[in-house]
Amino acid sequence: MPAVAITGGSGFIGRRLIERLGRDDISAKALMRHPRMPYDTHNDHLRIVRGSLQDDAAIRELVDDVDAVVHLAGLIKAKNRRAFFDVNEGGVRHLADRIAACPKPPKLVLVSSLAAREPALSSYAASKRAGEEVLSTLKESVPWTILRPPAVYGPGDRETLAFFKGVKRRFGVKLGHEHARFSLLYVDDLVDLILAVIAPQIAHKQTLEPDDGKNGGHSWCGMIAAAEKALGVQSIRLHPPKALLMALGYANVGLRLLPGYTPMLTPEKVREITHLNWVSHSRSIPSMTDWKPKTPVDRGFPATIDWYQLHSLL
Repeated sequence: MPAVAITGGSGFIGRRLIERLGRDDISAKALMRHPRMPYDTHNDHLRIVRGSLQDDAAIRELVDDVDAVVHLAGLIKAKNRRAFFDVNEGGVRHLADRIAACPKPPKLVLVSSLAAREPALSSYAASKRAGEEVLSTLKESVPWTILRPPAVYGPGDRETLAFFKGVKRRFGVKLGHEHARFSLLYVDDLVDLILAVIAPQIAHKQTLEPDDGKNGGHSWCGMIAAAEKALGVQSIRLHPPKALLMALGYANVGLRLLPGYTPMLTPEKVREITHLNWVSHSRSIPSMTDWKPKTPVDRGFPATIDWYQLHSLL
């Protein structure tokens, strides 16, 4: 198995990937600004590179003498549009330039977002698309693959915790339209796919949209029902109007002027959440690899809830 470099190693997906590489005895380097004790420094197969995506020396050290680079780092919330682009486009550009300068460039796997399919919806979506478009400018000698996962959940994820907390308290909140459909993906299935596509024989210059295999995607009611079953509760279904969500988003826009406060819910985020079609187009993946998703929500939700309860979060 090739040596792997990772950006975003401190994040939800990055930490899960690092754990998997350690179990499989695969050597890895991870770019981290602030390694967290004790996990990040007690892994025999992991070498920490201290720095950020703007640190040229750290990036050179990260990509030197590896076979693949998995780029997970990015912003999901920011103070303004420029901040999104500085990281989600600029970070890809800096990393890609350093990879292209290697005598034998490693394969670059860019873990983007399904939001990149709809760049007009938000600054986040536009910045993720711009990051993807950086790769089209690379010379032929640099192999790359783009992954556009949908909403990723599983043990270690804090973003979906509020949803499960609501259902446990008997409130199932539908944030989107009744007819909206979206894909989901369990984190370990995404890690499996990342490991599959870094193999050198896999064709590059591909953009792949994985999902959990649910034909036609999920609905808000279906997701709430799956959470109710996993938690053993019945909840009241609430559907806040889009106008209310937008009002809360605009209020947050004003509050983001406060030092240290970067809101997740903004008017742009509301447009993302209420978009009608976030179903992945995963048809090309089986022809490239032997990867298949293993974890439907009736297995993934209980595993996620178990992790929350183990860590006294739910």
